[in-house]
Amino acid sequence: MIRLHIRRVTTLACLAALGTVTVFAAPPSGERDTTAPEPARESPWLAIPVVSSSPKLGFAGGGLGGFMHTFDPQSRLSVFGAAFVYTSTESKVGAVFARTSFGQDHHRIDAVGVLGYIRNDYDNYLGTGQPLKTNDDAGALAVRYRYRVAGNWFIGGQAVGADYRVLGDSAMDDAMLETLGVTGFNAVGVGVNISHDSRDNQDMPTSGWFANVNNFAFRESLGGDNSFDVYRADLRAFLGHGKGHVLAARQNNEFTDGAPVSGQATVWLRGYKQGEYLGKNMSSLEIEERLRLANRWGVNAFAGYAALYGGGGATPSDTGADLYSSFGAGLQFVLKPQQRVVANFEAAYGNSNNAALYLKLGYSW
Repeated sequence: MIRLHIRRVTTLACLAALGTVTVFAAPPSGERDTTAPEPARESPWLAIPVVSSSPKLGFAGGGLGGFMHTFDPQSRLSVFGAAFVYTSTESKVGAVFARTSFGQDHHRIDAVGVLGYIRNDYDNYLGTGQPLKTNDDAGALAVRYRYRVAGNWFIGGQAVGADYRVLGDSAMDDAMLETLGVTGFNAVGVGVNISHDSRDNQDMPTSGWFANVNNFAFRESLGGDNSFDVYRADLRAFLGHGKGHVLAARQNNEFTDGAPVSGQATVWLRGYKQGEYLGKNMSSLEIEERLRLANRWGVNAFAGYAALYGGGGATPSDTGADLYSSFGAGLQFVLKPQQRVVANFEAAYGNSNNAALYLKLGYSW
């Protein structure tokens, strides 16, 4: 997955880049029944409101529009679109995105561009126990290319460029940012990725597993302000059972080396504000049950734990770790049965009164 190192816009960037379309169930196999009447073709255009709400984030509302296309019968669904969100804290973020599969699914390209002005209101920034308000200007562009080398194995490259500036909302906030070593920066990085994808569907798998190992080497020589490295390992497994039900699990990791505080790993669990808790490294485990109630309706329940460790950010020592829990449930509705595009409403709860509501396209992973 493309994930930007701009913590205040990462949620929207990921949503735009790869979370926009979910297939509710795998298409039936076998020969097509030529005696059955052809169903009416659905519009390739897609539009949905994007809404979230939490005590820390306030209310965020906007919309997402996209165009869907399949380049050839063997390729996955491609999506092109744009999204915009405005919040009750007067933040605004816009994104354009593309997720493509072509050449009989031998080539996959994901890209996202983001611009935003973000006003953050933290209750407990970096575990200091102190509140903090910041005004952030952010812009980013990320691209990933993957090529199918054999079977379900892909290899490719990726690049990201980000311009991120952060200022305190008051002189006291500026002083805290300086004390914590949090500064804005330009970051330009390149890396490689290796992945295995045996999922029966890229968007809403009912079987198979997905693994991705990748890195970003951010370098001053490429035009950035800092030189540091980020390494990630992401493993997901999907087990179908019953009549369309799926048990899913994800183990996710991020490791940083020499990163400034603003570029360190954050907690990637639903219910948490990304960037409020940071550490040198992050590992998480999530379990989710997805139940199919009818052709167009489904529900899910999930729980997970994450740990920040290795020093820096919110961790208490070089060897200690801070643990974070998350749980919640959601309701799904298939917007377009032929393309099996699903809208997802979820409620998530975490430590220290962290909680959130989401209305979006697709599952979180």
